[in-house]
Amino acid sequence: MTTGFIYDDRYLSHDTGQGHPERADRLRSAIGKLRGESWYDSLVQHSPRVPERNWIESIHQGAYINHAETEIKSGAPFLDSADVTVSEQSYDVALLATGAALELCDAVANNAVNNGFALIRPPGHHAEAAQALGFCVFNNIAIAARYLQRHHGLDKVAIVDWDVHHGNGTQHSFEDDPSVLFISTHQYPYYPGTGAWSETGTGAGQGATLNCPMNAGATDADYMAAFSEKVIPALDAFKPQMILLSAGFDAHRNDPLASVNLSTDIYGWMTERMMEVADRHSGGRIVSLLEGGYDLTALADCVSLHVSTLSEQREPS
Repeated sequence: MTTGFIYDDRYLSHDTGQGHPERADRLRSAIGKLRGESWYDSLVQHSPRVPERNWIESIHQGAYINHAETEIKSGAPFLDSADVTVSEQSYDVALLATGAALELCDAVANNAVNNGFALIRPPGHHAEAAQALGFCVFNNIAIAARYLQRHHGLDKVAIVDWDVHHGNGTQHSFEDDPSVLFISTHQYPYYPGTGAWSETGTGAGQGATLNCPMNAGATDADYMAAFSEKVIPALDAFKPQMILLSAGFDAHRNDPLASVNLSTDIYGWMTERMMEVADRHSGGRIVSLLEGGYDLTALADCVSLHVSTLSEQREPS
């Protein structure tokens, strides 16, 4: 099993200021943990690239892209909402986050590696077609899905989002599209307020959205039940040609921004289940992108477990 990996020090130059939870120390902690693992050198290193604008336009309106570049490079302290704090480097860093997703999609789709993980920031799943939201500038995972379809010719792509916050931007990008299955587990009701059971898609996309809202205090057992009873059956019915993971680790019990009570170990279990589904339908192909996770130790531990599981460096559970 070969696993592609992307990290770049340039992600640290997205400066969100003192006290902001989505800070550069998140990646410093995670990459420090990874580089200390005995298996780290087995990862296939890739570099992010600046994506062509047309791929960003596959999800975001051109006027929004222009607005984001102008506002950020002019020195604006935030973009669209006060929770999207930015610095003058943030636009270029956001491009590299998206570019990392496309680079891994190429590597996995072309069978250069079996799967891949990108340790990136800013995250993406809250970004809407015309609005930055929830620490996110560009919707990296949504752009990746369209890229796989339009550049690599895939007909069916699944996105599984286990961040503790609902991926509103991703859902809205595909809610009327039956060719992209969007599945989310998330604390509900909670930010951003979307993600009820009743949100199942619209028009031709009816049934291609599956939300699994979780109560505050939800445990490993609750997530295992959701995966076994809802998530995995939906994926098996859909038979995706590629699985994309919005891998947020903020449902961990130590995370300061939410109230779900997951252990570190459950992230290995969920990764294993996604690998089994990918083996059945997708030739094992998975691309995973970092979303949230704000306790530095928990994030580093969960990322390490996730990547070691993808690369089959741990015993299956």
